[in-house]
Amino acid sequence: MALCNAFLLFFMLFSSISLSTQRTPNPKPYKQPLNHSLSLSFPLRTAALSQHSFPSKFASSLVASKPSYNYRSSFKYSMALIVSLPIGTPPQTQQMVLDTGSQLSWIQCHNKAPPRRKSPPTASFDPSLSSSFSILPCTHPLCKPRNPDFTLPTSCDENRLCHYSYFYADGTYAEGNLVREKVTFSRSRSTPPLILGCSKDSAEAEGILGMNLGRLSFASQAHISRFSYCVPTRQNYGKRMPSGSFYLGQNPNSRSFKYVNVLTFSQSQRMPNLDPLAYTVNMVGIRIGGRKLNISTSAFRADAGGSCQTLIDSGTLYTYLVDEAYKKVREEVVRLVGPKLKKGYVYEQSLDMCFDGDETEIGRLLRDMVLEFEKGVEIVVAKERILDDVGGGVHCLGIGRSEALGVPSNIIGNFHQQNLWVEFDLANRRVGFGKADCSRSV
Repeated sequence: MALCNAFLLFFMLFSSISLSTQRTPNPKPYKQPLNHSLSLSFPLRTAALSQHSFPSKFASSLVASKPSYNYRSSFKYSMALIVSLPIGTPPQTQQMVLDTGSQLSWIQCHNKAPPRRKSPPTASFDPSLSSSFSILPCTHPLCKPRNPDFTLPTSCDENRLCHYSYFYADGTYAEGNLVREKVTFSRSRSTPPLILGCSKDSAEAEGILGMNLGRLSFASQAHISRFSYCVPTRQNYGKRMPSGSFYLGQNPNSRSFKYVNVLTFSQSQRMPNLDPLAYTVNMVGIRIGGRKLNISTSAFRADAGGSCQTLIDSGTLYTYLVDEAYKKVREEVVRLVGPKLKKGYVYEQSLDMCFDGDETEIGRLLRDMVLEFEKGVEIVVAKERILDDVGGGVHCLGIGRSEALGVPSNIIGNFHQQNLWVEFDLANRRVGFGKADCSRSV
C-alpha cells in the first residue's frame, strides 16, 4: 500500500554505473540475487512536477477499474524523487518516482515504431522493442479477486490479460496490465524478470519505483539487500536543479551511519490503520530550540488500532504528525514567534505555520529542530532549513497535521532528510542516517 503524500521531491538518476564484478565475454542473464557484491551509484537531480501531480498515497488502492473507486482530494504535488532506470532488453531508460511507501512498481508503456539509428525512447517504454517483456495472463495467481498484496482486487480485461487500475485521492490514476520485465544495468548484469505495472493511461509522465517491504516491491523482487539516497538542499539554487545520489547495494559512506531498527508486525498484529509494509521506526521525541517538547512517546508508536506509527518515507516532501504531537509543536512555535504567524493562512490544506517576511529572522528565533529516535539517533533540522519557501514571499514550517489528511500516522518526509544519507538496510531490518553535503556526495 502506498503512503500518504502531499508533496514530492524529484531525483533524476543518470547512467553512470560502477560494478564490483567484471563483465564476461559471453554474458548470460543474471540469475542470482542482487546483493552486496553489486553496488550501483547514480547521481541525481531534482525536477519539478506539475501542480496536480502524484496523489495522496495512503488513500490510493490497486483496484478494478470502476469509477466508484475514484477517491478525490485537493492535495497538490510539486516535487518528487525521480530515478531513471534501464528497463528491458535492450534497456530503455524510464523515469520513475522513488517511493519507499509504495509496493507495486509501474512504468509508462506505449508501442512506437522502432527508431532508426537512434536510442530507445525515453519518455515511455515500448514493449515491442524488448525481448524480455511478457504480460501476465488472467490465470496468474496475482490476478484474482482477493489478493493479500493489494488493497482491492485486480481484474481480467477483454483480452484475458491481467489488468490493474491505481486510483489516487486527487482523482489522478494509472492503469494497464501487470507484466514481467527485467532491469538491465549492463550487458552482464540484470535483475530476474520482475512483476511491474505497464500503464497505458496515466495522468503523469513518470512511473513509480515501489521500494517498501512488500514482496512485490522492486527491492524485494530484485533481492536488493540495501539501498540509500542523499537528498540535496533545495535552497539558493534559483532555476538550477540541485543534484544528489542514489545507491543500490553497498554505500561506501555507511561506516559513519547511525541506525534505528525497523519494526515488524506479524499477521496477527495487522490493524486497520497500520501499514505493515512501511519502514516503521521508534521515534521518541522532538526538540525545538534546545527545548524538549512534552510529547508522550505513545504519540509516535502504533496503538491497538495501528494509529500513530512513525514512518520514514522518500515519497513525502513534508513531515506530518498526529494531533497530540502536532499540537505541542504548534504551541512551541506560537510561543516563540506567534505574532509573526500569517493568520488564517493554510498552504495546500496541510501547513498552517506560515510567515511573511524574512525567513532568516524566523529561523533565528525558532533555532534548530531535532527529531529524536531510539538509540540516541537524531535528525537535526538546521534553523536555515526549518522553513520552506512556498511562493509569494510566504515561508512555512515543513510540518502538517496528518489527521487533517485522513492519515493517522507520523510521516517523516524528505524535506527533513536534506543533507542526510538515508540507508534502508533490508538484510538487517534497519534504517541508517549520516550527515552529508548531498550536492557533492556520490
